[in-house]
Amino acid sequence: MGYLKTAMLMAAMTALFMGVGYLIGGSGGAVIALVVAAAMNVFTWWNSDRMVLRMHNAQPVPPGDRMGLHAMTAELARNANLPTPSVYLIDTPQPNAFATGRNPDNAAVAVTSGLLNVLTREELAGVIAHELAHIRNHDTAIMTVTATFAGAISMLANFALFFGGSRERMGLIGTLAMMLLAPMAAALVQMAISRTREYAADKAGAEICGQPLWLASALEKIAMGAARIDNHAAERNPATAHMFIINPLHAHKHDSLFATHPATENRVTALRAMAAQGGGSSGLGGTHVSASRIPKIKSRKRPGPWS
Repeated sequence: MGYLKTAMLMAAMTALFMGVGYLIGGSGGAVIALVVAAAMNVFTWWNSDRMVLRMHNAQPVPPGDRMGLHAMTAELARNANLPTPSVYLIDTPQPNAFATGRNPDNAAVAVTSGLLNVLTREELAGVIAHELAHIRNHDTAIMTVTATFAGAISMLANFALFFGGSRERMGLIGTLAMMLLAPMAAALVQMAISRTREYAADKAGAEICGQPLWLASALEKIAMGAARIDNHAAERNPATAHMFIINPLHAHKHDSLFATHPATENRVTALRAMAAQGGGSSGLGGTHVSASRIPKIKSRKRPGPWS
């Protein structure tokens, strides 16, 4: 089902991309847009994880690292019946995390140094479980494809003013309207999907680690940190903001359609209700992840070299 949703999303975004191309250059513009969209689909599918990790200067964490981050991820991945993803560290003081990759066999989880400094190992387990849920649900492929097309459609729409044919067909007002509406349409799709997937990943993440309150507590701490600490790499690459567990760009608090993430308060409330009802008392496959089974994470102020 994950692959089907990704294929449908690719088709929808390709159609929107072609529509913008047609408005700019007529039938010839639509054909060019189709060729570009096809190339983007192939490139994004095979290189999404490397693209995003490079944007944020993420560094690989090897198995056996002295902080125990890889061991924790491997333990939770086993509980989720997933292959162990690659693990990366991003050197930024803002606490945050994201997952990327086209499928569970080619996935990666990245956490920031700020996250390791502010969370307990139980809270960190909740965050990693949340990211593993995204991998299992194939959210990583869907959101990377959407981000790529949203950025490309915005760029293509901005070219409209430089093409005389476009102005002849639509007039200056029509061209300006397209410049606003085309990227907005792409962004709305991106944001609506992002908000829906966060609730689903919260629930599945709580099931993977077996403790909804671990993730609830982590979300509160991450939201506080993200609100006051800048993430410069995310500011340079805003199209990736929706991939993080909490918006790194100081999102609005309101749970509106124009927010890339649901309100943290709503997510925490849902997790606490889940805990009150006994949800997440055992992980996927009936394996409970107790605090004693989670490898300890050693606190450090700077990530430094791994050993």
